[in-house]
Amino acid sequence: DITYVVGVGSRFLSNSREKHCNIVKWILGYLKGIAKKCLCFSKGNLMLLGYSDTDMARDVDSRKSTLGYLVNFVGGTISWLSQLQKCIALSTIEVEFIAIIEDYKEILWMKKLLQKLEQNQESYVIYCDSQSTIHLSKNSTFYSRSKHIAMRYH
Repeated sequence: DITYVVGVGSRFLSNSREKHCNIVKWILGYLKGIAKKCLCFSKGNLMLLGYSDTDMARDVDSRKSTLGYLVNFVGGTISWLSQLQKCIALSTIEVEFIAIIEDYKEILWMKKLLQKLEQNQESYVIYCDSQSTIHLSKNSTFYSRSKHIAMRYH
């Protein structure tokens, strides 16, 4: 969540107003308050777990969507991202697909890193909260409204 807030706040720094400066001051105060906190890992699950989520066309100027993902391993977050998508998506399913693909690419990179550390990963899971996207990823049949997704991502 803090990654998203910092990212949104940073968009206004080149042309900021007083309200933007107040928000950035609040963010800096929050970060100062949690500076001694740390990520905790356990002996738990040795499987890479991915989580992705999106916010469809939230940026009113560019109409781009925000994507976010994180990767967990042994009970702690080891990688995360929150950013505007590079393209303008035509549907919420496409937005979610892009986020899942970005999460998947990160998990594959982590999987290779863990192999070099002799921690082979046989499987991984990516969680997504969009039932339509989950259905489309399991079903290779594309319909007229989702053909553009098949062309780009499938």
